[in-house]
Amino acid sequence: MESNITLDQLDLQLLDQLQRDASPSNQTLAERLGVSPATCLRRVRRLHESGLIERQVAIIQPDRLAQAQGHGLAVIAEVSLDRQGAEHLDAFEGRAVAESAVQQCWRVSPGPDFVLVAHVADMPQWLALSQRLFTQDANVRNVRAFFATRRAKFGTELPLVGVE
Repeated sequence: MESNITLDQLDLQLLDQLQRDASPSNQTLAERLGVSPATCLRRVRRLHESGLIERQVAIIQPDRLAQAQGHGLAVIAEVSLDRQGAEHLDAFEGRAVAESAVQQCWRVSPGPDFVLVAHVADMPQWLALSQRLFTQDANVRNVRAFFATRRAKFGTELPLVGVE
């Protein structure tokens, strides 16, 4: 993985296009940006190899999935630990990221030690997850859970300075 990469205008335009929609073919992407398909492919590969493009995924719309499955619950939880030593933070983080229901795990400061975003099928699944993460560990001091009633915005795009 290339650790130090310099980005030019074409790289920024590729990143901008791909983070909005990574589904177009290389040919289509090259046409949009006015470059040859070979140049486009070489640049995209470089962005992957550098680690700037972490992965490409399909983003599932949670409300539609909930309709199709008949349930769905989004939870944002603030977690405070009793002891904040590196080993304690690492231990909790390891447990949280190992749970497939946990979509995001953030170490934050000040305030709680972690903010988790989780998606579970229903309240019984939230209870089971919370017992695994919070009650089986004597180091968890406090948890505040918020249950989403509506998602007003969701984005994955990062701002890119210098994109024309």
